Amino acid sequence: MQNINTPPSTRHTAMNETERLLQAHRTVRKYQDRPVDDATLNRILECGMRASNTGNMQVYSIVVTRDKARREALCAQHYGQGSTAPVLLTLCADVNRYHRWCSQRNAGIAYGNFLWFLSGVIDASLCAQNIAVAAESEGLGLCYLGTVLYNAKPISDLLQLPQGVVPVLTLSLGYPAEEPALSERLPLEAVVHQEIYRDDSPADIDRLHAPKEEFPFNKRMVEENGTDNLAQIFTQIRYPRAANEEISRSLLALLASAGFMNNGQA
Repeated sequence: MQNINTPPSTRHTAMNETERLLQAHRTVRKYQDRPVDDATLNRILECGMRASNTGNMQVYSIVVTRDKARREALCAQHYGQGSTAPVLLTLCADVNRYHRWCSQRNAGIAYGNFLWFLSGVIDASLCAQNIAVAAESEGLGLCYLGTVLYNAKPISDLLQLPQGVVPVLTLSLGYPAEEPALSERLPLEAVVHQEIYRDDSPADIDRLHAPKEEFPFNKRMVEENGTDNLAQIFTQIRYPRAANEEISRSLLALLASAGFMNNGQA
C-alpha cells in the first residue's frame, strides 16, 4: 500500500498533467501582494461554471470580494483566515434566481425546500473544485475556508444575500507567498468500497488511520495540546459537540429565514 507521505510524483508512474496537478494540491494561506487580473479570474470562474450541476439549473452563485474593506470584514468572520488574499470567492446555494425566472414565466416556484438547499450545496461544491483546479493551473494558490457555515448569518448580511441564497463555502485566492508541505491523506483503501460498503473491523480502523496519526504535524498537535490521541483533537478542540450543535441550530434558523424549509412555498 502506498504511503500517504510519499510525494505524488513517486507514487504513480503514469500520471498525465491533470493528475499531477491534482496530486500536488496544497492549501495556501499566505499570498503575494499581487492582484489577480480580470481576464485570469474570469477564465477561472468560467471553468467553475462548466462543472456538472443538478438538472443543468446551476442553483448556486459566486460572490467575488476584492475591495479591501469588504475583504477585511469577511475575513473577520473567518477568524482572520484569508487576510492576505487579494480575492475571496463565496459560493452560495441560490434558488432566488431560479424562482424569479420561473415566476416571470408563469411557471410557479418549487425550490424553497431543504432538498434544493442540498442541491445548491452540491452544485456550489462541484463548481468550487473546478475553480480550484483551474486556479492552480494558472499558478494561483487557494484555501478552502470551511468557517463560512460557522458564521453564515453575518456573512449573508455582509454580502446582502436575499431570501433563497445562503453561503456554503469560501475560497481565498491569490499568488502564493509560500510552498507549504502536502497535507496527509488516508490511504485509498480507507475511503473506497468495492460493490458494497465494507464496515471495517477495529483492527482495520487502527491500521488505516495509523499513517495519519504518525504524520509529524498531527503528532505535534497532540503533544502541544496535551491530548491522548489525534481523535481527541477533533472531538475536544477543533470540532467539539457543543459547538457543532450550536452552529447547526444557527444554520437551520438561517435556512428557515432564507426560505429553504418551506416545503415548496415562497
